Amino acid sequence: MDATKFPLLDSRKRCAKYSRIPSNVSSNGLDEIPLMSMGPTEIEMTTGDEDLETYSSIPLHRKSFFSRCCSASMGLFLKCCACCKRGKELGPRTVHVGLQANTLDGKEHKFPANKICNQKYNIITFVPGVLYNQFKFFLNLYFLVMACSQFIPELKIGYLYTYWGPLAFVLSVTLLREGMDELRRHFRDREINLSMYKKINTDGSIATVPASSIQVSDVIMIEKDQRIPADLIFLRTSEKNGTCFIRTDQLDGETDWKLRLAVPSTQKVESTADIFELKPYLYAEKPHININSFTGTFTTIDDSGDNIDEPLGIENTLWSDTVVASGTAIGVVIYTGKHTRSVMNASNPKTKVGLLDEEINKLTKILFAAVVVLSLALVAVKGFQGPWYRYMFRFIILFSYIIPISLRVNLDMGKAVYSWFIERDKRIPGTIVRTSTIPEELGRINYLLTDKTGTLTRNEMIFKRLHVGTVSYGVESIPDVENYLRQSYPDPSIITEDQTLISTTPRKQKSKIKKSDQYRVVEAVKALALCHNVTPVYEETESDAELNNINHETLDQTRTYQAASPDEIALVKWTELVGMTLFRRDLTSIELRTPYGTLIHYTVLQVFPFTSESKRMGIIVRDTSTNEITFYMKGADVVMTNVVRYNDWLDEECGNMAREGLRTLVVAKKILSEEIYRDFEARYNQAKLSVTDRSMHVSSVVETLERDMELLCVTGVEDQLQTDVRPTLENLKNAGIRIWMLTGDKLETATCIAKSSRLVSRVQEIYIFKQVTTRNEAHLELNSFRRRASDAALIIRGESLASCLEFYEHEFIELACQCPAVVVCRCSPTQKAEIVRLLREHANKRTCAIGDGGNDVSMIQTAHCGIGIVGKEGRQASLAADFSVTQFKHVGPLLVVHGRNSYKRSASLSQFIIHRGLIISVMQAVFSSVFYFSSVSIYQGILMVGYTTIYTMFPVFSLVLDQDVSAETALLYPELYKALTKGRSLSLKTFLIWVIISIYQGGVIMYGSLLLFDEDFLHVVAITFTSLILTELLMVALTIRTWHWVMVISEIGSLTIYIISLIILKDYFDPEFLTTTAFLWKVAVITAVSCVPLFLLKYIRKKFSPPSYSKLND
Repeated sequence: MDATKFPLLDSRKRCAKYSRIPSNVSSNGLDEIPLMSMGPTEIEMTTGDEDLETYSSIPLHRKSFFSRCCSASMGLFLKCCACCKRGKELGPRTVHVGLQANTLDGKEHKFPANKICNQKYNIITFVPGVLYNQFKFFLNLYFLVMACSQFIPELKIGYLYTYWGPLAFVLSVTLLREGMDELRRHFRDREINLSMYKKINTDGSIATVPASSIQVSDVIMIEKDQRIPADLIFLRTSEKNGTCFIRTDQLDGETDWKLRLAVPSTQKVESTADIFELKPYLYAEKPHININSFTGTFTTIDDSGDNIDEPLGIENTLWSDTVVASGTAIGVVIYTGKHTRSVMNASNPKTKVGLLDEEINKLTKILFAAVVVLSLALVAVKGFQGPWYRYMFRFIILFSYIIPISLRVNLDMGKAVYSWFIERDKRIPGTIVRTSTIPEELGRINYLLTDKTGTLTRNEMIFKRLHVGTVSYGVESIPDVENYLRQSYPDPSIITEDQTLISTTPRKQKSKIKKSDQYRVVEAVKALALCHNVTPVYEETESDAELNNINHETLDQTRTYQAASPDEIALVKWTELVGMTLFRRDLTSIELRTPYGTLIHYTVLQVFPFTSESKRMGIIVRDTSTNEITFYMKGADVVMTNVVRYNDWLDEECGNMAREGLRTLVVAKKILSEEIYRDFEARYNQAKLSVTDRSMHVSSVVETLERDMELLCVTGVEDQLQTDVRPTLENLKNAGIRIWMLTGDKLETATCIAKSSRLVSRVQEIYIFKQVTTRNEAHLELNSFRRRASDAALIIRGESLASCLEFYEHEFIELACQCPAVVVCRCSPTQKAEIVRLLREHANKRTCAIGDGGNDVSMIQTAHCGIGIVGKEGRQASLAADFSVTQFKHVGPLLVVHGRNSYKRSASLSQFIIHRGLIISVMQAVFSSVFYFSSVSIYQGILMVGYTTIYTMFPVFSLVLDQDVSAETALLYPELYKALTKGRSLSLKTFLIWVIISIYQGGVIMYGSLLLFDEDFLHVVAITFTSLILTELLMVALTIRTWHWVMVISEIGSLTIYIISLIILKDYFDPEFLTTTAFLWKVAVITAVSCVPLFLLKYIRKKFSPPSYSKLND
């Protein structure tokens, strides 16, 4: 086989040693089926020792000297970092409650102070740090060198303030801004650190201490609505049931309250002081960043001196920066300061730099090269005689205005103006700009990657269907379900004398068919009312007695439900609607209210919460009237299929509901005998005491019950589309933006939402990527997909995506980018971020990610632009994003209007500022070449400073108000957005056009004045500088496409200021000459020759080749 015909296979053989594909993987005939051509496989570098050894094993003759040096340096650096990391590794700790004798890994240890410090600098590092961050940019560093050179007498060109003035102004503004930000951080930190808390001493007394003085092992009392100052273990609460709610929106962004449980042994003591008599201590795992897991053990000593161990989990913790929402909580401190979960998760996000800034930085370097070449050319013409290098450096200083220092200042101010426009746009209320450095990126987006739930949909769940195997019940069937419940739980007031008690089990029916239907429905409703983590919360009730005395109708009006999942709330609200109401719930019991008001009591024996790994939750309850123990469980169909007994309808009904766009849950139950439960309880409690791999031990014990369960029902919940999702997606697609939907839902649901939202049109072909796990399967499926990639929308599962990325990363992205739309279902948060990274690196496209939940944060932070939606899942995505919106429909105006305007305005502003520097540098070059190549500045002192500030700054900066079309037109014709993605507004072509314009105008002004001026040199300065100012003002007018009243004022105001300067600055201008007609006609002629041809060219171009926006305006 000729390897040249199959570059992929050839490169795979040559680079097998350095690729991620194991060398022992058999091709199975893959060599005969070429996938596509690609370049040599990239060698992946990681920080592991094996990778370093692999890289260093490449033969030396294949490495350059620079590569060998880099390899050795990198290896030494990584080994040093590894040693440092090992030295700082944290370990588990033993905390003695109320005592300071605490240990880390069995040794006494001093833990970090509980101080919050968000400041970037201190008093010593402030000035050096700010200056370093400024001068690491080439532009500022260049001007620093130019300004410093003026202290050398041989290189001095003019007054020091002409160079140091602008630089000092820029640095002063930066120092002032950073200083104000630091002061705000300092006062905010000081307020938090000085917050007072109640500390309970070992003798039971209470002392008030600031948050910064709290130490590990202190027992702290937290009042309702008070912030938790450190990571605590929940010991005791004022609530009798031993629970409290906390708000975690500042930690994980979720707005739903979380239920926390006090340690049983400390909750049941009579007073807080009695806790210390138990001589308790606890074992806590080492600090880490996972806020959803904790492993520990709480130990007390009984009267006989024996240790009593109790397991500690996430439900026993109170993390720092959360807020107590109910009751009073007492806890012992286990982590402080930088060891708390909130601080460990507070990583500084990577600073995002826009593509426009990178392009301007490249243009700046081109300009610097032009300065060096021009200076060298003048020196060469003059002759390399004497100290020619000194002359060359003086020329470089003279031409330094080619690279304007005001460029970055104006761009930063422009970004602030764009952010102000975005936040005050009435079309997108509530929008917040959190990263003001990249508004222009919104105008360059190629790919929009969006979450589904809460982003395209509302995350407001509405119960739609209950299927019990034989019959499906929808919203219209609610009366039938109510009737079944009333028959099973009749009104106690009409019970006959022989009936003294009412059973909680459904009453028997005569008809076998009715019995079957009624039994299934009632058992399903009861399971939905019991199997959840929902807690009813009542307003204005202080005790259980008050709760029982209040009328049920009043309670229904004041009751709200708290849960971590809107799906569970939707199910519980539906059971309430049909008559089975969740009346009360605490740590150990649940009470349900039947249609006629009878209360049914259940004892909660165990709760197995939902996790993303298990995809299910369960609960074991005991019916207090019958002592029957029941294990209820609900979860995703992929998990529950292997748990329930064999049936012939589960898969079919789940698929039917998913095709309708419903989120499905499968519910099952299992009756447990007393012996089985006691055996399970013993094994479960033992597993919970495990210090290592606790979750694995616990799950293995629970799985012993998850066998041969009775299937009760399948529920379907609808997540409705957000307002105007369809027209928004249609506009974005018309704007040339490819849209990918990344969701964790199942394939059928994702497909249905993609169609209903018009992400995939009804007539568009859909290619469902087959399930692949091996390299062979991925190879064949990719070849099959390649034939239809350009026409069909791709739908792929997360597992198949992982396989494709493992073996054919570049090829898959190349094919996927050809698709009009891509949907990835069963997609993990890590995969979402990985997809964004691949589009950035392999496809080199500008990406925008949008989501509403904590699982979207990594994707949002990886994209060039991150947009967060404030939704039902909280504010975590909104807080981590660059832009925060309240609805998905706001993305349209944000990109098509504000993104487009920001990019076009910044492009015009930057090019005009470069033109302003180029034209005066061209004049300086002409002046020096005419006057015997002398390195003398044509304009001195205040004229050079005033040129870029008071004379031209306001008209030039007013370009940030310019727009080619109105916002309504931009939304009506989103196709205008397409041209921006190609970067034509600021390109090498447009840059060269402005360079030519600058050379022409600078040459006309300088040569024209030399031809027309008198013998006095002062007249040359007056004529050329006046013509220069008028040319700049006229060029601004020529550039403006839509006039704004601010633009008019800035033009007139700048001209007025210059006229006043002509009168005041007698050292620079001859007052008598300024009043002559010679001055006026010479300035008029020179200005006309420099500007009129450009006006004519613009008119001709607009007449015969008008831009697309001008056609719309006409």
